[in-house]
Amino acid sequence: MVSIPETTINSSNGRRPIPLIGLGTATRTESGDQVKAAVIEAIKVGYRHFDTASLYGTEKPLGEAIKEALRLGLIKSRAELFITTKLWCNSTEGHLVVPALHQSLRYDYIFLSKIFYLFKFIVADKSLGT
Repeated sequence: MVSIPETTINSSNGRRPIPLIGLGTATRTESGDQVKAAVIEAIKVGYRHFDTASLYGTEKPLGEAIKEALRLGLIKSRAELFITTKLWCNSTEGHLVVPALHQSLRYDYIFLSKIFYLFKFIVADKSLGT
């Protein structure tokens, strides 16, 4: 297994290592089974950082791969992995963030969430006639 360099960041649970190299799961052509197989192989060779997003459609196969890696003993705990996800810009209003993450992730927790764009869609306020 390859040793991947890490840095340390602060988290709600104290300081946490983050692998500096990760596997992105964005794809246009691969099936969920292919994504799952790629993630399992990545775990076998030492990857511990995975990037996903609901837009990619790869969150479910990533979750399945994590469960399989645990079952196979490739990892001892989900806490060994660093999962990054992203919110689409229509989910950036304060009251929409947590529900979007829950719907999107289907994981117990994530370590980092990003927003896809630096702008957000404006949510119409019906009381203002907009």
